[in-house]
Amino acid sequence: MMRQITTGQLTKFLTVHQPPCISLYLPTHRSHPENQQDPIRYRNLLKQTKVSLLQNHPKLDVNTHLEQFRAVATDEGFWNHRTEGLAILGSSDTFQVFELQRTTPELVVVADSFHMKPLLRIVQSADRYQILALNRHEAKLYEGNRDALDRVELAEGVPDTIEEALGDELTEPHHTVASYGGKGGRAGRHAAPSMHHGHGQKKDEVEIDNDRFFRAIDRAILEHHSRPSGLPLMLAALPEHHALFRKVSHNPFLMDVAIGLDSGLISADHLRSEAWQAMEPKFQEKVAKLVEKFEEARSRHLGSADLTDIAPALIAGRVGILLVEADRQIPGKLDPASGRIECADLADPVIDDVLDDLAEIAFKMGGEVVVIPAEHMPTTSGAAATYRF
Repeated sequence: MMRQITTGQLTKFLTVHQPPCISLYLPTHRSHPENQQDPIRYRNLLKQTKVSLLQNHPKLDVNTHLEQFRAVATDEGFWNHRTEGLAILGSSDTFQVFELQRTTPELVVVADSFHMKPLLRIVQSADRYQILALNRHEAKLYEGNRDALDRVELAEGVPDTIEEALGDELTEPHHTVASYGGKGGRAGRHAAPSMHHGHGQKKDEVEIDNDRFFRAIDRAILEHHSRPSGLPLMLAALPEHHALFRKVSHNPFLMDVAIGLDSGLISADHLRSEAWQAMEPKFQEKVAKLVEKFEEARSRHLGSADLTDIAPALIAGRVGILLVEADRQIPGKLDPASGRIECADLADPVIDDVLDDLAEIAFKMGGEVVVIPAEHMPTTSGAAATYRF
């Protein structure tokens, strides 16, 4: 089960932290036998990290500084359930594991601040969405893109069964079998009522319970998942539940398209396929609107594709929307004070990539960063900026 990544989490790592700050990125694998190499390559990155710490911070207690990183290395359960990529950021005052649904270059950076660029680029991709899989008894949340779909660990305060949501308000007692595992007790929980509505229960009581349950789920998902992530939310439920949920929902991220299936009766890959079939037109519509907005702004000299113009505008806080071409790298260095770009043929362009630098500045300045595929980009420069003024 995957933990949700929010812009609030990323913003926290863009602030000042007690150095040295360790940023570790690793491409990982979902299936055997490829995933057997993941912990081995992770431990090799930890060896590189230790060498760097010893060289540059000789007075540091290296073993203590790497303690949480080493705990990950020996967690067999962790390595048995991976996604496409892994990012771990840690210092003496913070530590966070991010599970990524896209691959990332293998990289470790030890510096005075965190290396956020690969993480920002993945998180700002335009094709991300969430699915609320709902029936009368339980709710599950998934997050995905065109290629991957994973169940999301629900935040504390989000009920996943009708018993947890309503408690004593239930018009008929339900019995739940629950098992707990993973961090926080939520990751390994599976709950299923052994009694079902309708067994000695009046129809209006069933409808009252459904109404209360759906309202509770809607409030909790909006507060703890939709607002923090900002992602579009798709409902997956049997057709008879759609109208009731939409009637009680106040979630502005809820999409008008939906999946008319019970997710418990289909495979995860089938659910992803159904979701992307519904999501793709919305994705294309979103990208088309962003491109149209850029073209209109550029025609009024309020937009630019020239990186040398975009960089100082970003630093001045003038960029409202920055489109970045996915999978494109432009080797070079960006002066964060002046916005001057120095192009280069760097040995490791991942660390010094102009597009990633632009995206990071835009994110820090409160602009909207959207990473889109090359075929949808309105420019050939790798970036397109729509100015605020």
